[in-house]
Amino acid sequence: MSRLTDKIRAMAEPVAAKRGCDIWDVEYVKEAGQWFLRVYVDKGDEPVSIDDCEGISRELDKMLDEADPIAESYVFEVSSAGAERQLKRPGDFERFMGSEIELRLYKPENGVKAYVGRLAGYDGGDVAMEIGGEERKFEKKQIAAVRLHVTF
Repeated sequence: MSRLTDKIRAMAEPVAAKRGCDIWDVEYVKEAGQWFLRVYVDKGDEPVSIDDCEGISRELDKMLDEADPIAESYVFEVSSAGAERQLKRPGDFERFMGSEIELRLYKPENGVKAYVGRLAGYDGGDVAMEIGGEERKFEKKQIAAVRLHVTF
């Protein structure tokens, strides 16, 4: 599936750039029997507006119709990456070093499956966090997801 999402990312990047946005992520997932193509956009320190999402969606939708990279039917969505966005690529971790994150494990460790703390390091998929003043390291194979954590 990564080849498809990479192809769609390449199509979406210049469209998003026209609006001062970057592509944060592209997902192609099946949920409740329906396929979803989701493009998440980011605008640095500025908020992504509904007009940004709509403009990107309209232009990219036309391009997807012409290129027809997906054989089955799907729901197409363009949205902001959000305040609690998932961190996936090395650049994501570099950009948000020192930020508060939530790290979820595949399997609980001592009955705990989710940790909240400051991002303290990233090395090839391994993540270090500062939790309660102590540094804790997690291996890539343990980690299900890492997201920014926002306290309201």
